[in-house]
Amino acid sequence: MDDRKYSEASEVLYKGRKVRAGMDFNKPEVFPLFPTVSFTMNTLTEVKEAYASKYTYIRTCNPNRDVLAEVVTYLEHGEDSLIFSSGMAAISTTLFTIMKPGDHIICNRNIYGETFDVMGKLMNKFGVETDLVNFDDVQKVRDAVKPNTKLIYSEVCANPTMNIADIAALAEIAHGNGALLMIDNTFTTPIAIKPLDWGADIVISSLTKFMSGHGDAISGSITTSQKLVDEIHPIRMLCGTPGDPYAAFALMKSFQTMDLRLKKQMSNAAKLAKALEDNPYVSKVNHPSLESFPQHALALKQFSSKETMSGMMSFVVPEDEKKFDEFLSSLHFAHYAMTLGGLHTTLVHPCTSSHSHMPDADRRAMGITPGLFRLSVGIEEAEDLIADFTQALEVFGKS
Repeated sequence: MDDRKYSEASEVLYKGRKVRAGMDFNKPEVFPLFPTVSFTMNTLTEVKEAYASKYTYIRTCNPNRDVLAEVVTYLEHGEDSLIFSSGMAAISTTLFTIMKPGDHIICNRNIYGETFDVMGKLMNKFGVETDLVNFDDVQKVRDAVKPNTKLIYSEVCANPTMNIADIAALAEIAHGNGALLMIDNTFTTPIAIKPLDWGADIVISSLTKFMSGHGDAISGSITTSQKLVDEIHPIRMLCGTPGDPYAAFALMKSFQTMDLRLKKQMSNAAKLAKALEDNPYVSKVNHPSLESFPQHALALKQFSSKETMSGMMSFVVPEDEKKFDEFLSSLHFAHYAMTLGGLHTTLVHPCTSSHSHMPDADRRAMGITPGLFRLSVGIEEAEDLIADFTQALEVFGKS
């Protein structure tokens, strides 16, 4: 049966058949949790068979991880996936696998602060050179290519400025120079865009965020070719970075409602972005759905629809830090939380958190000013969120 003739929202409810088919039990409606560290074998013949094709030890393989990987692979249009203990584990383990001393990475300057540290600090310790480039100008990426360039890395939407990567253009540059293109799809998810369809070689996701949606599981994934998965799998085992079965079990439940949740969150984000853009106390709103967004045309080309362009945004208020606490405490629904993608609307202040270690001049060059807040939109009613932010922003009008 050709899965693709049915809607993704329906098919994802039934994914995991391949793993289920190989298990020695009847057909439970809900795939069970396997928290066991190891699997028992009675003979050396069984041991040999297990090492060849079955389950032996949790760090090597686990049924819950495998079921989750099957679903992620389907959603991302890949050949295979691996599940990790976090999004950062997925990134670092993949880099340890595909890079070697003397190699060169071209990395988008506008990325998540901790990914910035992996590229700028951790990889340098292992003899891998990284150049940070403004990917808004594709020509700058071309100009940054060196004979030893092996990887181009970007997020679909930059954290927290929402700048969009032109994936097709980056893929052309990478493949024309013998390099791989690695894309982080955390902010957008496969509901909005499937980077592999646009030419990416590897897709990374922090499943902790929108894909989970409930703030109760930490996990990450990579989706790529079978060849690369086979190379990364043993390094994941050696680094001790596979995802745990409890998180995989929780994520499988989350995936059942992902289509409903994310479409609501993304629709809410588009409506709230428009309202914030019209607010007199907001000088700038970064969301791809807005016609004022510099890369709006690229967003319309790459994303599945105008209604599904990420549940994330950022906005800029006056740089009156004395009023920031009053603004945050005045919000009824939204609250400060060091994560994103959940059912509840949350904010962070990048200058105080994810990018606090960077010099102010470097942050401002990335568009991260003291007045910028990053917003993850939840599933509340859009009208309630608009009313809530409208009243809370009034604090910036007080003398």
